[in-house]
Amino acid sequence: MLDNLTILNSFPMIAALEVGKHWYWEIGKLRLHGQVLVGSWFVIGLLLIVSIAATRNIQRVPSGIQNFMEYALDFLRDLARNQLGEKDYRQWLPFIGTLFLFIFVSNWSGALIPWKVLQIPEGELAAPTNDINTTVALALLTSLAYFYAGISKKGLKYFAHYVEPIPFLLPIKILEDFTKPLSLSFRLFGNILADELVVGVLVFLVPLLVPLPLMALGLFTSAIQALVFATLAGAYIHEAIEGHDEEHH
Repeated sequence: MLDNLTILNSFPMIAALEVGKHWYWEIGKLRLHGQVLVGSWFVIGLLLIVSIAATRNIQRVPSGIQNFMEYALDFLRDLARNQLGEKDYRQWLPFIGTLFLFIFVSNWSGALIPWKVLQIPEGELAAPTNDINTTVALALLTSLAYFYAGISKKGLKYFAHYVEPIPFLLPIKILEDFTKPLSLSFRLFGNILADELVVGVLVFLVPLLVPLPLMALGLFTSAIQALVFATLAGAYIHEAIEGHDEEHH
């Protein structure tokens, strides 16, 4: 029986795309994904630089980058308020806002930055969200966040919802907690990877104007994916804490 790699190699190469090769750092017995770490810290550094530049000389009448950051903050505040309500959104605004900004900048970095120009020992640099490790990590953080939200609001009574309104729903609700991070991670990963592969193949085959509309569409869908992820994170957190206030009235 031929393995999958042998079968793939038997076909003629139609695009200069490599699938499955990655750059790893070996630190003792610890193996780190170098491509993801470089891309992630680039995005984090870019966000820090923009944030510092926008707040180093705050004016009463904002302009330039300060005005842009205040607009972004208003957008994130509205996003968190719409999902969590007026009372709870302030506590979770930093988490939801950070999720949105990191995913948004990561997605756009894959579309706007010519990562392939930078040569690395193996594989190639790309958007951090182009790797399943990143999206799974973000989804697991979201799961931990809504568990923390529910337990901090309701204590151990939070787990009572698994058997409400009838105990028969216990397996279904446990399964739901597994499917939430799976759907979050694979939706983001699948959309970003598919967009980059389609654009990469078209650039190789038709290198002039044809890929440009798809690249513009990719920027739009990348922004939508960041919005969807942050919105669902806020919805899951709200679902975990809703009903707490009513229980005490």
